[in-house]
Amino acid sequence: MPTPSETPALPTDRPAGCPFDPPAEYAALRETSPVSRIRCPAGFETWLVTRYDDVRAVLADPALSSRGASSAHVKADLDPYDEVDPGSIIQLDGAEHSRLRKMVVAEFTVRRVERLREYVREQVERHLDAMLAKPGRADLVQDFALPIPSLAICELLGVPYADRELFQRQSSLLVSTDQDAGTTDQAFHELAGYLGALFAGKQQDPQEDLFSKLIVRAEASGEALDLDELIMLGLSLLVAGHETTANMIALSALVLMEHPEQRAQALADPPRAVEELLRYLSVVQFGVLRYATEEVKVGDQTIAAGDWLIAALNSANRDEDRYPNADRLDFTRESPRTHVAFGFGAHQCIGQQLARVEMQEALTALFRRVPDLRLAVPKEALAYKHNTLVYGPEELLVAWSA
Repeated sequence: MPTPSETPALPTDRPAGCPFDPPAEYAALRETSPVSRIRCPAGFETWLVTRYDDVRAVLADPALSSRGASSAHVKADLDPYDEVDPGSIIQLDGAEHSRLRKMVVAEFTVRRVERLREYVREQVERHLDAMLAKPGRADLVQDFALPIPSLAICELLGVPYADRELFQRQSSLLVSTDQDAGTTDQAFHELAGYLGALFAGKQQDPQEDLFSKLIVRAEASGEALDLDELIMLGLSLLVAGHETTANMIALSALVLMEHPEQRAQALADPPRAVEELLRYLSVVQFGVLRYATEEVKVGDQTIAAGDWLIAALNSANRDEDRYPNADRLDFTRESPRTHVAFGFGAHQCIGQQLARVEMQEALTALFRRVPDLRLAVPKEALAYKHNTLVYGPEELLVAWSA
C-alpha cells in the first residue's frame, strides 16, 4: 500500500474540451485498480470505488454508513466524524433513517408526482413565453433551467417562491467546495433560521403542502417531528430539490444543442432520453461518501472497519462492462434506467420521480418551441461549476431566430 505522500489524489479534473465527460483517470482505474486508495481534498484517505457493480454493492450495503454526508470528502473544513444532526435524512442510517424516509416518500410516489406534471408544464410554458419575449437572446440557466425545479419544489414543500433569492443564494454556498467554514456556517444558519420560522408556522396552522402533511401525520402516529428535525429535513429536500435538476436541465439542453442529429430521436421518447442523459451526465460529480462500520469486501478488496469509501457515481455510469460504448450518448441504449445517477439502495434520491418529470417537460417544450436554439457564445467560452458538488454550466447564453 502506498505511503500517505505517495497516495494519489481524488480525480477531479475533467478532460480538456470535454465538458460532459468525468475525469479520464476513472477509465484506467476501472481497468486496473477498481477499488483504490486515494487522498481526498478534505485531507484524509479513502477507498475510491469505480466499477458499476462495486458502486451498487457499496450503496446497498447496510454495513457502510452514510454518516459522513455525501460531500465531506471534498470540503476541506468538514469533519466527517461530526455528530449527525437529527432530521439529516442524507446522513442517518437504519431505523432513524427509515422513520424519516417512510414519512417523506409517500409524497414522492410516481402517482403523487404525476399530479404535479400539469403544474410543471404550465411553469415551463410560462417561462418560455417570458424568455421568447426577449430580443433573441437569454441565459438559459437563470431564465429557464433554475426557475422550473425551484418552483416545483417550493410548491411541493410549501416554501414561498417569492423567497427564492434567499434559498438559492444560500444553497449555492452550501454546495460549493471552496467556501471557508465561516461562510458555509453562515449560509446554513440563515437558511435554517428561515425554515425554522416557516415550519413553526406550519406546526400552528398546517396547510396542504408536504411539510404540513408530515407534521400532521407524525403527530397522529405518536412520533411527532420536532422543529430541529423539520429544519434539517427541509434543508436537505430544498437544496437537493432544485440544485441537481436545474443543472441537469441546463447541461442536457447543451448536450442536445451539441448533438442536433440525435435531438429528434430524444424528443420522440422523452422518458428514455432523460434516463440516458442522467447516465451520461451524472452531475453529482465527486461521488458519495460511506463509512465502514465493520469489515467488508468490495470487489477483491477487503475494507477494514473504520475506513472510508467513495462511490464514484459518474465512473459507474461510464463503465463499459455495464454500458457498451459508455462514453457515447445513445438514446437507443437498452435499460438506461439502471444508472446510479440518483444513487442506489436505502439512500437513493427521494425526489427522483419529480426530477424526471421536470426534465421531460422542460426539454420537450424547449426544443419544440425553439427548434433553432443555439449557443450565443463560442462553446469554448462557457464556464462550468468545477468547484461545486453538482456540476453544470455557470450560465448558458443562447440565441434563436426572433
